[in-house]
Amino acid sequence: MTTKTDEIQTGTTEYVTTMIGGQLFGLPISRVQDVFMPERLTRVPLASSDVAGVLNLRGRIVTAIDMRSRLGLPKNEDGKPPMAVGVELRGESYGLLIDTIGEVLKLEDDTRETNPVNLDPRMAKLAGGVHRLDGQLMVVLDVDRVLEISNDKLAA
Repeated sequence: MTTKTDEIQTGTTEYVTTMIGGQLFGLPISRVQDVFMPERLTRVPLASSDVAGVLNLRGRIVTAIDMRSRLGLPKNEDGKPPMAVGVELRGESYGLLIDTIGEVLKLEDDTRETNPVNLDPRMAKLAGGVHRLDGQLMVVLDVDRVLEISNDKLAA
């Protein structure tokens, strides 16, 4: 009996990994709708610098969020086009523009730690914890926090 109780308490979460400015991030796969190459971004007049524009993705209007700008990082100068991770909040579709997409990692929930005190404050405000992997730190992006800031800025 205790074995089954232990299994229930220690779950696992799958993360879609991404790289943004050389830092590894993970998004809970339950929040990811799709991964795509954004095409034909339309700028939005008077939008915050975090909003790269809007695009049409299979008939849906998607707001593209520049994650480098959101994290206070400089623009990517390597010439490679960004990728996007499609997420949704309250019926609205968003594409988080990232540098590269990685693999899907299945990690134990009990290995997730709170944000370390020395985590860059720009990342900490969007992070829902971290996982220590072999030789690197994966910051777990809290999709709600990422998009709530966007809504606050759009309303301002």
